Amino acid sequence: MRFKDVRLSPSLSIVLLLLIAVVATTCQKAPVTGRDQLIFYSEEKEIDMGLNAFRGFLRQAPLSDDPELLALVNRVGDRIAAVADKPEYDWEFAVIQEDRVPNAFALPGGKVAVFTGILKYTKDEDGLATVIGHEVAHALQRHGNERVSRAWIDQALQVGAIAAAATGSVDPGVTQGFLSAYGVGVSLPFNRLQESEADTVGLLLMAKAGYDPRASVDFWERMSGCPRRWIGKLCFRSGAGVPEFLSTHPSDENRIRHLERLIDRAMPYYEAAQRGHPPNAPEG
Repeated sequence: MRFKDVRLSPSLSIVLLLLIAVVATTCQKAPVTGRDQLIFYSEEKEIDMGLNAFRGFLRQAPLSDDPELLALVNRVGDRIAAVADKPEYDWEFAVIQEDRVPNAFALPGGKVAVFTGILKYTKDEDGLATVIGHEVAHALQRHGNERVSRAWIDQALQVGAIAAAATGSVDPGVTQGFLSAYGVGVSLPFNRLQESEADTVGLLLMAKAGYDPRASVDFWERMSGCPRRWIGKLCFRSGAGVPEFLSTHPSDENRIRHLERLIDRAMPYYEAAQRGHPPNAPEG
């Protein structure tokens, strides 16, 4: 069956028209990179949702009470937040006492959590700045809002397409192809795009805050568990066998190569910060 022979049911047509109208009025530019984004929620609503989610998480999380560790994370976080130039965000950095979890995350409105398990890979302040810069970039680029907005579109398309298939007006095979064409069920590349964007913006932020951007490559090499020259070749750690197209994150090899290409761009900001010159806002 040719695509031009397919007739959309009234229910699916209505869903599509509504989605087209919504998308046409909610497309925005990412704050730093200028990439087109689909953003449904206002920044005020986004900040409120992030705060509520963060408070709910902290009520159940095992928080660290190590004063030196808390001072370290807040010192690095505050320096990076300062160059992010987002005063409407109430930046907050929490430390979660979980040595088995090498992770960190950011919620809308500038809420960042760092798990103690990642500290064995950060090693020093420059390594920690790599992690916090990446998470601050997620918040700065409004990635949480973008993911929720994208999920709303996916859900609406699925409901309309399933309804059309159930009435027999559209062949199920055509329905599945239609969903795939619009990214439904294949959103992994979209997530990888956000991760690469956070790597880019995070690298510039850490450099502007006075942290050596070259440390980002060392950090991701340690996270990979492999010597740089062996990543993606002779060294296989747990989970490394998953192809990048089935992962929500770039492969270690691609992530490191991406960062290496950005080092020359970031170094002038780092050198200016070392000389005590005030940094400019991060550029895309």
